[in-house]
Amino acid sequence: MRDNTGAAFGAGALIGALGGLIGLGGAEFRLPLLIGAFQFAALEAVILNKAMSPVVVAFSLPFRAGTISFGQIAANWPIIVNLLAGSLIGAWFGAGWATRLRSETLYKVIAVLLVAIAIVLLVGHDAPASQPLLTGTAQIVAGVAAGLVIGIVAALLGVAGGELLIPTLVLLFGADIKLAGSLSLAVSLPTMLIGFSRYSRDQSFAVLGRNKAFVLIMAIGSICGAFIGGYLLGIVPNAYLLPALAAILLISAFKVWRHM
Repeated sequence: MRDNTGAAFGAGALIGALGGLIGLGGAEFRLPLLIGAFQFAALEAVILNKAMSPVVVAFSLPFRAGTISFGQIAANWPIIVNLLAGSLIGAWFGAGWATRLRSETLYKVIAVLLVAIAIVLLVGHDAPASQPLLTGTAQIVAGVAAGLVIGIVAALLGVAGGELLIPTLVLLFGADIKLAGSLSLAVSLPTMLIGFSRYSRDQSFAVLGRNKAFVLIMAIGSICGAFIGGYLLGIVPNAYLLPALAAILLISAFKVWRHM
């Protein structure tokens, strides 16, 4: 199935559309598909996911610029720096841990984190903007701690981390949900690049060289899907969408666990 370009493009487009609908890169849905349908080993799937995620996120920022301008993002640079202070460190260590875990253990870690993301997606993604939960030094310390955890999770799964960053931005910093989506992308991109550079030191990184065409086609499909998902955002209500996506993640987690 890996050699089927139509399947790679179609899967990428579907995943990108799902991600675009809720303001994510779609890597959460791509990972179990890489392991299940395309039969990549756990660490190889994470590395492939990590290679495609920055491309999709980089394109998502200009896709959203019509609603959230780059000026608005730049105006919130203290928040971005605050979270990056923890997420860059977390991404480096998370990627290092992933390369040292036994395959069976990594499958379990991936399955558990997918369940956790499904829960966060349900309870945290639609949280209304309000006053920041903390202010001053306490907010800075909490921001670094949250960034550290998010960086680790993002590196272990090869995801952008938006499903954790968005609730953090809304609850901890009181950001508007649409602004939070764009700020999360600004934090995710350098975080993913750090994790990607750490994975490049491992011999499993060679999977990219063996699957260049697959990565390119699936990434292009994901970009196209993200554009379509952004267009459909005003049509599909979150009240139905989020529970469905959470269910997909729970089913995927079960299949990844069984994959061992």
